[in-house]
Amino acid sequence: MPSSNGVPVEFTGRYFAPMQDSTGLLAAPDLLRKRYREDGYVLLRQVLDPAEVLRIRAEYFAAFPPEYFKAGTQPGEGVFSGTVPAGVPEYGVRGHPAYDFVRSPVYEAFAAQPALAAVAATLLDGDVQLIRRKVLRHYDRASGQASRAHVDRAYQVVPKGDVVTLWLPLGDCPLDVGGLVYLSGSHRQTARPADSASPVTDRPDDPRPFSHDLAWTARELGGRWLWTDFRAGDVAAHCPDLVHASLDTVTDEIRLSTDIRFQRTQAPVDPRWTVDWAADDGA
Repeated sequence: MPSSNGVPVEFTGRYFAPMQDSTGLLAAPDLLRKRYREDGYVLLRQVLDPAEVLRIRAEYFAAFPPEYFKAGTQPGEGVFSGTVPAGVPEYGVRGHPAYDFVRSPVYEAFAAQPALAAVAATLLDGDVQLIRRKVLRHYDRASGQASRAHVDRAYQVVPKGDVVTLWLPLGDCPLDVGGLVYLSGSHRQTARPADSASPVTDRPDDPRPFSHDLAWTARELGGRWLWTDFRAGDVAAHCPDLVHASLDTVTDEIRLSTDIRFQRTQAPVDPRWTVDWAADDGA
């Protein structure tokens, strides 16, 4: 049974449904935009060269001590040994490899690939610019953590329709590695308080029906969690108002992903997103 932040959720048709593959609509921009507006997301297979994605994965994990990785594997594969070396700083803060990596030329070049900007420009139907703050997420099976249910709108003060997030798995990411899941139809709902107290949350003062308990969130908001087995090279694009979360990593494969955002060139820039990401920057 999958879980998120340690809270199980039944993998049944009550709570889960497969994502719709929109790759075939890349040649029909109007239809792709229509599906994006209707569903709040599009799943696009093999937008990027998988070999390039795996190269980026290897570059990142090369910065960790070798004992972090399973004996007999290469660090670049990102296979967890079961032990996080004592000298590794807290995830994503200054001194941790993720903090340095999002500021590196190799990552900047990866994020600036024309293929990504082209997807964003198609979905936003106009010229776009890359937002500087780009997020790197890294979970192993010992972390006990995943991305909580949330909407990006909470962290971005931008007009509706002017920003798109491209979520990229940096390596294959099937469900048990900690795949991203979207709550169907949630982008069409207005924010409202929960009908009952959230059973499990890291933000008890947040009145919205978001919780580590994804089954409860689905019951409160309606809809089902949309899932797929992601592969290196895939891109999932979503709007700022679609509720999403990730599942726990329960295999030795380390879950690595990045959020790369674009906005219309004429849109106002949120000042919090004009500096490089850090895990403790509060956004």
